[in-house]
Amino acid sequence: MLSLVAGYAGSGKSEFSRFLSSVTGWALLDKDSLTCALAERLLTSLGGDPHDRHTDLYLREVRPLEYQCLLESAFDNLRAGTSVILTAPFVAELADPEWTSGLNKRCAAIGIDVAVLWVRCDNESMRAHIERRGAARDAWKLANWDTYARGLDSDNGPATAHIGIDNRQGTAIDLIRQARESLRSMQGRLNVRS
Repeated sequence: MLSLVAGYAGSGKSEFSRFLSSVTGWALLDKDSLTCALAERLLTSLGGDPHDRHTDLYLREVRPLEYQCLLESAFDNLRAGTSVILTAPFVAELADPEWTSGLNKRCAAIGIDVAVLWVRCDNESMRAHIERRGAARDAWKLANWDTYARGLDSDNGPATAHIGIDNRQGTAIDLIRQARESLRSMQGRLNVRS
């Protein structure tokens, strides 16, 4: 099983993924943990800001490599028989039907089911999460919050089939319960065994 835990920055993807991993025992690969140090070094080498996550330099030269490393690490685990939870925004990828089709075909070729879990969060809650974590890579978002937030569609998930996770502040359903419910939903929809 390959589970993509996706959503906007600050939506709570990493926290939810940790809960899902604790419920399933599946390997957890978080884009930030796996690629952040390399991305910062590459950005610096290219003459950019190591904490940039919004300019053309990052989007063109670094981001594609981050996702390539993340996916190849996942497939190393999948080929070894280990189910994987991938945590990253996946916003552009899930909006691209060719990308999702290609991923589904690649997984089907080796007998792997794919589930997309979208962590939904309102803009105010995302901002609060981003402020709490205090990561340097979020400085531009916080300094330009109105501009950044205008580009978000926090009311809707991706067009691709997905399981919705609600992580708004004050949500009555806790994430560990949603992780268990998501696992049951994946098992029911995809007829897989945990």
